[in-house]
Amino acid sequence: MHQHRFSTTLAGAIASVCVALALAACTGDAQPDAPSSSPPVTPISETGPTASPTPPALPEQPPATRGPVAADCVGAWVTPPPDSHGYLEPLRVIRRVTGVRGPLEVVDLRSFEGPESPPSDKGYLLDIQRWYVKAFAKDDLSFQGRFLVESREFGTGLVAVAPYDTNGFRSPDWVGFQFDSGDPEARAYPGLPGLWAGVPYDFVAGGAGLQIPGFPDEVVGCLSAT
Repeated sequence: MHQHRFSTTLAGAIASVCVALALAACTGDAQPDAPSSSPPVTPISETGPTASPTPPALPEQPPATRGPVAADCVGAWVTPPPDSHGYLEPLRVIRRVTGVRGPLEVVDLRSFEGPESPPSDKGYLLDIQRWYVKAFAKDDLSFQGRFLVESREFGTGLVAVAPYDTNGFRSPDWVGFQFDSGDPEARAYPGLPGLWAGVPYDFVAGGAGLQIPGFPDEVVGCLSAT
């Protein structure tokens, strides 16, 4: 899962996205011990129950497949065709990062684009491809959750995860994980599917220090009614 803050150079961006994050699914060439230029993150609790193995709740009606352009969703959002790259790519990343096996049942999937957080004038950070996915594993009902995937010029990764029964883009539901070379052990966290390595932090509010949110204001509405 790669972190949402970036340095002002491409090298720094690769280091912070593809290296300094515990669950990176990026394709960059940075070394795993490269330093991160990001401020400290705020840990979340490790106590409490993990995701329930009971059957997940399903919507009474099929979710919408597109949303309108708005101030908080500048490019609108759309559900790509199920057999398209835009639909299968985030599922591939989720599988690669989490190691989940068997078929995934997708409950909702949205694709949308927008600027970086924090804002940047770098061309490769002006328009980030993002996906929202709500899904569960048919063969393992303890694996049910909501996922955020981001794609940039230098890589694609899973940036945050939230419990299945949450909604929208709210704190402290969405959790990111920052790479910690001194503690690579993966752990279970309350309400989250699978095991996660790294230092957990609030992806919505950001970490300590600069308190940079994971999403800019221009795209937070793309998760409305999820």
